[in-house]
Amino acid sequence: MENKTNERKMNWSRWFHYQSLVQQVPFFLFLALLAVLYIYNGHYANKSIRDINRTEKEVRELKYEYKMIKGELLSRTKQSELINAVAPLGLQELTVSPVVLVDSLSEQGQ
Repeated sequence: MENKTNERKMNWSRWFHYQSLVQQVPFFLFLALLAVLYIYNGHYANKSIRDINRTEKEVRELKYEYKMIKGELLSRTKQSELINAVAPLGLQELTVSPVVLVDSLSEQGQ
């Protein structure tokens, strides 16, 4: 039984020798690189989510602004609103039918 415990101790002790530690350095560097990539990926995901939320908020605000301007435009282009808007300029609504102008040169060519 003492042989087995000695073998175990020997197996563990060989992992902590300077030469074995130096051989393990590339693996530890690889693990460190993976840890850095994992952390970076988390930060990048959070930044992407914040950007998406900010863009969604801007889209909602622009939709609201579009609907508001569209409603205002529709109300301003009503005939009664147009008459009130051009009255200070001295313009009035036509009460007679418009006159159709005909080009006399085009009649002669026919």
